[in-house]
Amino acid sequence: MMAKITKGSSFKGVVKYVIDEKKKTQILDMDGLRLKSLSSVIDGFVTQAGMNGRVSKSVGHISLDFSAQDKEKLTNEIMVRITRDYMKRMGITDTQYIIARHFDREHPHIHLVFNRVDNNGKTISDSNDRYRSEKICKELTKQYGLYYSTGKENVKQNRLKEPDKTRYEIYEALKASIPRCKDWQQLVRELDKAGIKTKFKTKGNTTTVEGVRFRKGEYTFNGSKVDRIFSYSKIDYQLSLNARQSMQQDQAQSISATVHNGTESIVSGLGGLFDIRPAGSQDDDQAYPYRQPKKKKKRRYGRQM
Repeated sequence: MMAKITKGSSFKGVVKYVIDEKKKTQILDMDGLRLKSLSSVIDGFVTQAGMNGRVSKSVGHISLDFSAQDKEKLTNEIMVRITRDYMKRMGITDTQYIIARHFDREHPHIHLVFNRVDNNGKTISDSNDRYRSEKICKELTKQYGLYYSTGKENVKQNRLKEPDKTRYEIYEALKASIPRCKDWQQLVRELDKAGIKTKFKTKGNTTTVEGVRFRKGEYTFNGSKVDRIFSYSKIDYQLSLNARQSMQQDQAQSISATVHNGTESIVSGLGGLFDIRPAGSQDDDQAYPYRQPKKKKKRRYGRQM
């Protein structure tokens, strides 16, 4: 399960796209709108958006894509349930929305259109929405027993044309290199071996890095254009995580070695006090000689004369 989030200022275009007979659209769920016609749906969205003129992009549009491997289990009812769970966790509540299913692709997918101005005129926050969405998608995928796909696992490489062919080669190189690198310097060296050059984008005239680009041959792509998981911030986070995990492993091994060496030293310093010898050996006899206990004289009790 993956989500693609877009925002805009015109409900007309997105409503016409989502409610399209050519895509064999099925409207699975809705709230706060009249489905009498396209114009009535659009007017409903626009009227409510007018309650808060401060929201420049009142159109919320999210495509939820599922793996083709889950096609049989994803009934309309299940897809509505998943979408409602997604909306609740994303804070998309108490507002107008439409959930529509399209059948123009091999993989199951739905389109959620909602008003970012809720029923009370308040703004539905989009703060860190893509990061939150990615986390929620993973949670729901696990909860509903779905197959998680990165979107590039079933790509037929022999059919790709430029620039998609080069983009996919960069994707594969990043996917293989990042897990074994602990910092950017190491990653840059690994990519260079694959013929990929790395260039960082800084903020204004500062040295603060805010983006990364990858070039192979004549084609250059922003990290996020290769794949959303390869934006600068996400790669940087993963490299930092790799470094921490490596340091923790090194520390654990160092502690284990110290304890082991210290134990050997202590045992050695005891001069063999705890050495184990076979029972009944000669050394045992010398160290602990067996002595026959003396027989006690029996006391006689009789009549004294």
